[in-house]
Amino acid sequence: MSSALRTPPPLDVDALLDDRGTRIIVCCGAGGVGKTTTAAALGVRAAERGRRVVVLTIDPARRLAQSMGIDLLDNTPRPVAGIRTDDGAAGDDGPAGAGGGELHAMMLDMKRTFDEIVEAHADGERARAILDNPFYQSLSAGFAGTQEYMAMEKLGQLRARDDWDLIVVDTPPSRSALDFLDAPKRLGSFLDGKFIRVLMAPAKVGGRAGMKFLNVGMSMMTGTLSKLMGGQLLKDVQTFVAAMDTMFGGFRTRADATYRLLQAPGTAFLVVAAPEPDALREAAYFVERLAAEQMPLAGLVLNRVHGSGAGQLSAERALAAAENLEESGIVDQESGKAGARGPADPADRADSPDGDSPSPDGGRSTDGAVPDPDVPDVELITAGLLRLHAERMQVIARERHTRDRFTSLHPEVPVAEVAALPGDVHDLAGLRAIGERLTTGQPD
Repeated sequence: MSSALRTPPPLDVDALLDDRGTRIIVCCGAGGVGKTTTAAALGVRAAERGRRVVVLTIDPARRLAQSMGIDLLDNTPRPVAGIRTDDGAAGDDGPAGAGGGELHAMMLDMKRTFDEIVEAHADGERARAILDNPFYQSLSAGFAGTQEYMAMEKLGQLRARDDWDLIVVDTPPSRSALDFLDAPKRLGSFLDGKFIRVLMAPAKVGGRAGMKFLNVGMSMMTGTLSKLMGGQLLKDVQTFVAAMDTMFGGFRTRADATYRLLQAPGTAFLVVAAPEPDALREAAYFVERLAAEQMPLAGLVLNRVHGSGAGQLSAERALAAAENLEESGIVDQESGKAGARGPADPADRADSPDGDSPSPDGGRSTDGAVPDPDVPDVELITAGLLRLHAERMQVIARERHTRDRFTSLHPEVPVAEVAALPGDVHDLAGLRAIGERLTTGQPD
């Protein structure tokens, strides 16, 4: 397949950000590919182009807060100062940017989000009983799928408030990027499932009848559960279920509603990857899954792409030139040693009245100095640089080959390539630089 056929369509990031119909951008992909930085850079660029933006991140590190100049990110959207205004100046007093744009940022606190759901859907006494329950505390702090479910809950809350016209979501880091779509349904199915309904049955019967039902009709089951879970844990679960009785149906309902929101035309998914086989393999799976779920895919963001300003010099030619220079240097060094061996010719000494070595025209320096072995050889340095260039060109070739394998499978997916930066992003200027590269970096 020719390179022309492998060249994917360009991803127009600015057009995506400027489209007022785009209300949600979801950055998804494997872990460690720059999703958080990409989401933050999109937020900054959109705000400085006039959008009212909130960035929702699930980043356990504090890099996003630091890069945005915020001491701490929590479950409440915080304004980001320093967003540029119409005249190009930064607004230090608040989040306002060009054309009324503004930027807020927050980091998901999954336990606090779960607590807010309980507080919103239960009366004070029942809410306190749930929040103090040991099983609930364990479930809300680390149950599998809770983080992904609460990310979707928070997304639904932010969208319902309508305080922002663009929400940028940094999906949770997980073993598989597909967990963001699968885990909420799994947790919702668990909370609305048969196991919970079984544990809920005694509470629904109520009073002594309920206890009789539990002791007679479910004695074998509860005995087994007690052995598996422990008597105290089973009691905590049953107490939790009884308190949550009126809330269980809402979990799946809200998860389904947010899922439909992700399928709506106002949502755009950006699959984020690095030019590495594992990352792009996961990106391909995600592209296929999004298509199967009828979710709108905007394109692929390929981070940390290497390039060269001397791309016309191939790795093979650079290595050949390096070898020639190194061989030339070795020959010159051997010739120099041969010329320095033995006493000076008397005729040469006679030609030099003051006894110094002949002039440069005669092959020796006029001051009698010999080449300093500590002074680097220019040819050897050049050869080393050529070898470094050859290594860079080999990296570029591997990355292009990996990218081309993805684009051959998904030629319809637009791509934006982001050139690798020399260091980490730690401030708004760095996020702006990423934004610029997002909009100008096109596949070769």
